[in-house]
Formats: sequence, structure tokens, C-alpha cells
Amino acid sequence: MGEMDNAWTAVDDYLIERLVPEDEALAETRRSSAETVTPGIDVTANMGAFLALLVQISGAKRVLEFGTLAGYSSIWMARAMDDDGAVVTLDIDPAAAQVARRNFTAAGVAERVHVRVGPALESAQMLIEEQEEPFDLVFIDADKANNPHYLEASLTLSHPGTVIVIDNVVRGGAVVDEDSTDPDIQGIRTLMDRIETDERLTATALQTVGLKGWDGFLLARVN
Repeated sequence: MGEMDNAWTAVDDYLIERLVPEDEALAETRRSSAETVTPGIDVTANMGAFLALLVQISGAKRVLEFGTLAGYSSIWMARAMDDDGAVVTLDIDPAAAQVARRNFTAAGVAERVHVRVGPALESAQMLIEEQEEPFDLVFIDADKANNPHYLEASLTLSHPGTVIVIDNVVRGGAVVDEDSTDPDIQGIRTLMDRIETDERLTATALQTVGLKGWDGFLLARVN
């Protein structure tokens, strides 16, 4: 880790310490990602707080999440809702879902968060076929190669005014490499191409640096 990376981490630590206190349930959820097949890829505490603020600012009562892991971001969003709110979160890994459900109970949001286990595209298609009520906010944070497909499913499950957040769209700057053979990079680039010409969406994207290095997220609104 270079000097600049150390500085980014120190600033994130400072901001989180001052503005984003974690209770024990959140801290344990973050630690418990070690029990999943992809440990340590949860959002940071300040990103979790950002998602919670988006829920409150948008007045979201229904949230759809692609990628549960140990449930860290789910808890932030569920806690930002009223008691009648609901988070539907999709994950392919039954073991991760089990860890997440335990964490939801400890965090006091078990009645507000519903985990669907299986490939996220299949689960989203089931929601569409079941004519699920549209979601007010969608957070996409699963395998990046499928981002264009996740977006399309999200649009079907949205309404005008729905907020869509897509994480990890910069990938240390690799997103600008049009010749990349990485499926994740190609998935992100295809996503960007589609959003650029999709009149259903108004969007922007921001780079971030910090505890997770150099990355960024995309923020969109359904028109």
C-alpha cells in the first residue's frame, strides 16, 4: 500500500469516527463477512450511511438489493425505514444468506428484510413474474458482469422516481480500458453505454477513494 493509499484510509477512518458510529450489531455484521465465500467486500460504514440517507431522502419504503453478503448494507437501509418498510435482498449463496439472517435478527430488522437465495437474475425474474410491487430504491452490488441485466430487471421493477445505485463502477480506473478482457469491466462498460442512451434514466457517476481503494458508484433516477 502506497503513501496515498494510506492517506485515503486515514481520511476514511477519520470521517467514519466523526460521523458514522457503528453499533455492535453492525460491527459484528462486518466481521461476519469472513464466514462467506467473498469476505471483506461489504460496503464501508460511510457508504452504508450514504445508502441510509438516500432511503430517507427519497422516502423509500421498498428497497431491492442485488448482493446480500453478510447483510451489512441491508441493515443500514432497513434501519432507515419506518416499520412498514421492506428490503428484498438477493444472493446466490445459501451460506451467506444464513449469516445475513442471523445478523438481521441481531440488528432488529429481521421482520423488515427478506432474503431470496439463488442467482440474482433468476430471483429478479421471479419478482417480475409475481408482479411484485415496484421498488422505490435499488442497490446493485453483485457480480459486475451481469450489471446490464440487473439494471434491466430493476427498471421493470421500478416506477418513475425510483433511485438506482450501482456500486464499484470504476475498479481502480480499469473502467476506461475498452480492450479489457475482464468480464466485470466489460459488464460495467456495457452498463454505461446503455445508460448513456436510455431515456428512462437520468444518471451520474462519482469516483471514490478510501478504505476500498480507488473506485466509485453510479447514481440514477428513473424518469
